[in-house]
Amino acid sequence: MKAYAQPIKRLISELGKLPGIGEKTAARLANYILRASEEDVRKLAESLVEVKRKIRLCRVCLNPTENELCEVCANPAREQDVICVVEEPDALVAIEESGVFHGMYHVLHGALAPLDGIGPENLRLGELTTRINNGNIKEVIIATNPNVHGEATALLIMRLLKDKDIKLTRIAMGVPMGGDLKYVDKMTISKSLEFRRGM
Repeated sequence: MKAYAQPIKRLISELGKLPGIGEKTAARLANYILRASEEDVRKLAESLVEVKRKIRLCRVCLNPTENELCEVCANPAREQDVICVVEEPDALVAIEESGVFHGMYHVLHGALAPLDGIGPENLRLGELTTRINNGNIKEVIIATNPNVHGEATALLIMRLLKDKDIKLTRIAMGVPMGGDLKYVDKMTISKSLEFRRGM
């Protein structure tokens, strides 16, 4: 990075702070921005500032939105008594795009990761318990990621809600459609057998 002019070094450094962007990718992006028209660069900069100015969290589910309520929470046709708990907004988007879930959501904005300094107090669990205490919720679907952090978060939520008069479920995990068993890892096969269902 020594050969770059100072403004380019700064741009590479800032781009490198984005998740999944290493120094080489940041340098490629910086060089792309250098070649782009001033108009395109201005639009990019304006969209970054606009997102920070206009986007806030939905007062019900904590999904990023431009309004007080996100589109899901503002839709009266949704099942109000079922909440699907997800770690991040992108998981909510993925579930919505499947078109099969018609209930409400709750976004935790993270998962338990004590080694990274993320404990229960860093997740939006208080808002979840408030929703359950205030509403007529009959089911909470825990849709955290099937990894160590997601499993720990799911267990925490189950412990937190075990005394509530609601149905607690966890999304199924296992062999993906179109998958070949001989290429599937042991943990996935184990989960597939554990969560088997009747035909």
